[in-house]
Amino acid sequence: MRLFFPATDHRQRFPEATDAEFGDWRWQQRHVLDDEEKLSRRFSLAPEERLGIAATRGIFRFGITPYYAALMDQEHFWCPVRRQAIPLPQEATARAEELVDPLGEDRHRPVPAIVHRYPDRVLLLALDRCAVYCRHCTRRRLTGHGAADFDREALDEAVAYVRAHPRVRDVLVSGGDPLLLSTERLARLVGDLRSIPHVELIRVGTRVPVCNPFRVDDELARALRRAEAFVVTHFNHPKELTAEAKEACERLVDSGVPVENQTVLLRRLNSSARIIADLNHRLLRLRVRPYYLHQGDLAQGLDHLRTPLSKGVEILKALRGHTSGLAVPHLAVDLPGGGGKVTLQPSYLVSQSDVGARFRNYLGETYDYPEPLDRDCSVPYESVFYGEEGREPERPSLACGP
Repeated sequence: MRLFFPATDHRQRFPEATDAEFGDWRWQQRHVLDDEEKLSRRFSLAPEERLGIAATRGIFRFGITPYYAALMDQEHFWCPVRRQAIPLPQEATARAEELVDPLGEDRHRPVPAIVHRYPDRVLLLALDRCAVYCRHCTRRRLTGHGAADFDREALDEAVAYVRAHPRVRDVLVSGGDPLLLSTERLARLVGDLRSIPHVELIRVGTRVPVCNPFRVDDELARALRRAEAFVVTHFNHPKELTAEAKEACERLVDSGVPVENQTVLLRRLNSSARIIADLNHRLLRLRVRPYYLHQGDLAQGLDHLRTPLSKGVEILKALRGHTSGLAVPHLAVDLPGGGGKVTLQPSYLVSQSDVGARFRNYLGETYDYPEPLDRDCSVPYESVFYGEEGREPERPSLACGP
């Protein structure tokens, strides 16, 4: 098995580009393939793809960087890169239970660029543009038409909001893709967040290492390291792990920026234990930790990409015991309408009583685990360590928005 796919050869599809141009992230963004005519000059489109591009026009943006387009298999309709980038007609049909705002974010936006759903964490929307407009996008209401206006004033207002709310200890910078900001603007944003005393954790969510890895240069990596930020990237298939993606991830990690990955489970694209295991093993070789395996959200037009809930549990069951625990992600479901994340896993508990529990391991063998005789779980030193102010607080309200 090749650990990583070779460097992308652009000469056949983009012969006009020099190596230097093709490796320039700004050139990539200037030459995004964003209509049928541009794409069909480079690739042979199936009738369903032509129909999909036409049917989704005006519903959700279409755009593919030359780099990501060069990863598409010309011969195979079900190429996972192709299916993540080129729409199908089903995307234009929304089921009744699908939502414009599937995560219930908009009612928790006290200022335009902040979503405050949880007591101690906020989502900061830095941009409404992406390197590639993924067909499974859950935030398409914001990235679909460029209607959001996250200018410098909006970002300053967002930072001021975080500064004024001392319970906020965790900020996820996302969008759109924040790494499409200039390094100067991104450094200013994460630097301002890092200067807030109560902000402990800064995460930057991005698909740039997947879709335009040339963006990750030394200057960007240094800016993220200075802000002590985590990067959360989004690889969905081993085919996306090219030499260029490898270099981008290693540049971040080697600079001291921790990188985690979240994968979306996509029907017929990566919905097998073999693919998820392969992807996660390759990521770990890069020192990128597989973190979440996401069940698809109930965004409009995405029913054809969602898997049954049982499929994700089946994949975890196939992984557990057969690979390192580091390669087994959390299976997360973001509850429709803003209920927040819950995680699923196979059940290994057969029965439980006051004296103990019976478990079934990954091989189907049963084991008894006895309960301790003394069940007092109080911690005598707790009040000494934390002081009286460290007593467990009352359950906080989730109503953090306006």
